Amino acid sequence: MARSQGMMVKLPPGFRFHPTDEELVVEYLKRKAFSFPLPASVIPEIQISRFDPWDLPGGSERERYFFSAREIKYRNGKRPNRASIAGYWKATGKDKQIVAKGGNQIVGAKKTLVFYRGKAPAGERTDWIMHEYRLAGALQEQPLTREWVLCRIFRKRRSSTRTTDRADLVDSEAGSDAEPSCVTEINGEAGDGDDSCCSSR
Repeated sequence: MARSQGMMVKLPPGFRFHPTDEELVVEYLKRKAFSFPLPASVIPEIQISRFDPWDLPGGSERERYFFSAREIKYRNGKRPNRASIAGYWKATGKDKQIVAKGGNQIVGAKKTLVFYRGKAPAGERTDWIMHEYRLAGALQEQPLTREWVLCRIFRKRRSSTRTTDRADLVDSEAGSDAEPSCVTEINGEAGDGDDSCCSSR
């Protein structure tokens, strides 16, 4: 069983956390937002704006997942705060709708952001990428005491051309939908028919 110590999260040896977009929204973000029990304690809670991506808990060699309370930039506005200590996150492309399996119900949305070092709008683009998940559709309309987002942060692979860079980013986005289970064995073998987010052989 995974366990959390402060902000550091550890999975049992031989396992990795690799959820689909739908699993992140339905099994984790929805449960967090409505104070339901989570399937496993594998996603820590932090305030994203207090960290630069290379200083986030968990090490920079792999993708990391965090719950973060949505921050508003101005008290009387609705714009989210995208600034951090040494730079800022900038949205790129269109938001992707996340639809529940077995129906056409929209349950969430995924926004892709790139981290820039320095002051906006003249910051220097980096290789750090964030996928920010939020509730959408009927789930978004229900009253909440606090608005949460779920963030997946990783460092994009470097490549020689801009075209290849864009392809890498698309591949990384598509990869979050490729696996049928949140936690799988590192050697890629599937469990014995267990579809839960935290399964073992």
